[in-house]
Amino acid sequence: MARINLLPWREKLRKQRQRDFGLMTLVALVVTLLGMGYWHWFNQSLIDHQNDRNRFLEKEIAKVDKEIREIRDLEQTRQKLIARMKVIEDLQVSRPQIVHLFDEMVTIIPDGAYLTKATQKGQNLVLQGRAQSNARVSTYMRNIESSPWLDRPKLRIIENTGKGRGAAGSTFQLDLKQVVPKQESAQ
Repeated sequence: MARINLLPWREKLRKQRQRDFGLMTLVALVVTLLGMGYWHWFNQSLIDHQNDRNRFLEKEIAKVDKEIREIRDLEQTRQKLIARMKVIEDLQVSRPQIVHLFDEMVTIIPDGAYLTKATQKGQNLVLQGRAQSNARVSTYMRNIESSPWLDRPKLRIIENTGKGRGAAGSTFQLDLKQVVPKQESAQ
C-alpha cells in the first residue's frame, strides 16, 4: 500500500478552519458592534425626539402662563373699572340728594338760628351754628326729626356765649344722619 501523508492536508485544513473561525469571529464582532451602534443611535434619536417634545411643551406652557398672567391682569383691571363705575353710579344717584339736603337744611332752620359750619362724612353730618336761645336749638332738633331727609339729631355741644353786654346767644354742635326717603329710594 502506498503511503499517503495526510498531515499537510490536515494542517492546511486546520489553518483554513482557524482563518474561517477568526473571520467569523471578526464578522460577528463587527455585526455586534454595528447592532450596538444602531441600538445606541436609535435610543439617542428617541431621547432627542422626547427632548424636542419637552422643549415644545415648555414653550407652550410659558405661553399659556403668560396668557394666564395677562388674563389675571385684565381681571384686576376689570374689577378696578367696575369699582370706579360703582363709585360714579353712587355719585350719580346721590347727586340730587345733596340738593335735597341743602334745601331741607334751609327749610327747617328756625328764625333766630343760623349755621356757621357743616361737615359731611358719608351719611353723617356735623352742624355747628349759633342761636338766640336754647329753645331755638330745641326747635331746630324737632324740625330735623320731622324731616324726611334728616334723622337722629344728637346735641353734642351747647354753650351760652352771651355773657355781659346784654348779648344773649348760644353756640351749638349737632350730629345727625342724612337719609333717603322710601319713595325716593324706590325710584
